[in-house]
Amino acid sequence: MDSENIDRKDLFKDLKKIVLKIGTTSLSNEDGSFNRRLTEDIANQVAHLRKLGKTVIIVSSGAIGIGVIQLKMTTRPREIPLRQAAAAVGQNILMQEWMTAFNKHDLKVAQILLTYEAFSNRMTYLNLRNSISALLEAGVVPIINENDPICVHEIEATFGDNDKLSAMVASKVEAELLVLLSDIDGLYDKNPKKNENARLINTVEKITPEIESYGGSPTSTKGVGGMRTKIEAAKITSMAGCHMVIANSAIDDVVIKVISGNNIGTLFLARDGKSRNRTRWIILSKTSGKLIVDKGAKDAVKNGMGLLPSGIVEVSGMFDRGDIIEIESEGKVFAKGITDYTSSELASIKGKHSDMIEKILKVKNYDEVVRKSNIGML
Repeated sequence: MDSENIDRKDLFKDLKKIVLKIGTTSLSNEDGSFNRRLTEDIANQVAHLRKLGKTVIIVSSGAIGIGVIQLKMTTRPREIPLRQAAAAVGQNILMQEWMTAFNKHDLKVAQILLTYEAFSNRMTYLNLRNSISALLEAGVVPIINENDPICVHEIEATFGDNDKLSAMVASKVEAELLVLLSDIDGLYDKNPKKNENARLINTVEKITPEIESYGGSPTSTKGVGGMRTKIEAAKITSMAGCHMVIANSAIDDVVIKVISGNNIGTLFLARDGKSRNRTRWIILSKTSGKLIVDKGAKDAVKNGMGLLPSGIVEVSGMFDRGDIIEIESEGKVFAKGITDYTSSELASIKGKHSDMIEKILKVKNYDEVVRKSNIGML
């Protein structure tokens, strides 16, 4: 779980591409005003890292906070339309702040606003990856944020104060390190604000149920943007072969120190053997439905085989051929995949042998309803 003997200097010595996420709390002063000192400090560090041959992509929160001040709202709104309005006003000012900070180093910035759908459509995702690559090659610093004004806030369609967004960006651009800057020193085994004996965890080699428990309850609304979403982000980066560090933005030159291998914050190690691009896309995409399968089908899929209709117990949701669906067994989703049959077709052939498909549907695409090449294990 926790290993103190990882040599970060050796681990990070060949880093070339870094994603840096800056949270709302870091970009706000105690009085709620924008923390301009931090954007200038970050720009200075990024300019230094570029001279060392490293490229940095920034995922920046803060638009809603700026909008709240501009619209003279007394408190940060909870209603989605008001939050979206605040974001629409604040985003423009946020980009001006970043542009001003980087102009001092003769660096250009580019705004990229994303929703979950940008990752779910494979063509859009590939275009996004190519656009970011072109910007980096042109010496531009991409500044990414969630497109709050048009984002549909539903389950699995939000990023949680950009923690998940930054992890997905890091995964898509094949970054080697994601740095999450926050107002906390890292992951603790207890809430440090309530427990004096809370221990800062130096390194997480694998995200176990115990590690997940440190992030708080999955049903807690207070977890949004907190440690729970950061652990979810670490799951994504780990699978993508990207290390992740949570560090306190108040530390002087924190990004340079982290990348130099200083023992700062909590390091989440990447899993050995990263997933292929297509598999990662499947795993990270929004799903349209679910197939509940028996244990035999689960074992077959886990052993690298496709999903046959005979193993399907239940079909949930409405989806078309080519949509991405979850595959669940024994109460747990263990894979995602691209279905070759619609939900209504699967409802008719579930539990049946593959030889029966054509007789029931009058058409047959494949013996397998989800081919092995179209499955991503979670």
